[in-house]
Amino acid sequence: MAFGALSVKGRALRCLAQREHSRAELERKLARHVEDTPEASAQAQIAAALDELAAKGLLSEQRAAAAVLSGRGQRYGMRRLKQTLQAKGLDAALVASTLQQARGTELERAREVWRRRYGSAPADAAERARQMRFLAGRGFEGEVIRRVVQGGDDD
Repeated sequence: MAFGALSVKGRALRCLAQREHSRAELERKLARHVEDTPEASAQAQIAAALDELAAKGLLSEQRAAAAVLSGRGQRYGMRRLKQTLQAKGLDAALVASTLQQARGTELERAREVWRRRYGSAPADAAERARQMRFLAGRGFEGEVIRRVVQGGDDD
């Protein structure tokens, strides 16, 4: 190891200091930096370092999911949040429970995103379609989009 080079654990700590990561994310990131060793040894090094960090409470899948929900949850809908959580390699049960927490506020979140972007009802069908595409791109469900754009205040 050269002077000044970070160990696997040091690199993992540096990543965790910036933001919460899932175990799968850290494994992908760390695999790029331990290429000079045989693959079985590299995977063992990474697994040992991540096991130690998890045992000390520095690496937590629940905190990584909560960070996604608090950071992106206000701007995106259920579909986009699900895609993001799955891309982080989180457990399916954890993804489902995290999405269940966000499900109750999806209509309010969609209204806030729509209000910030547009703020007024669409003037014609083309404008309505544009607003609906915008919300669909943010990952909101179709029924939620319809209620927001058509002014459905029937909660």
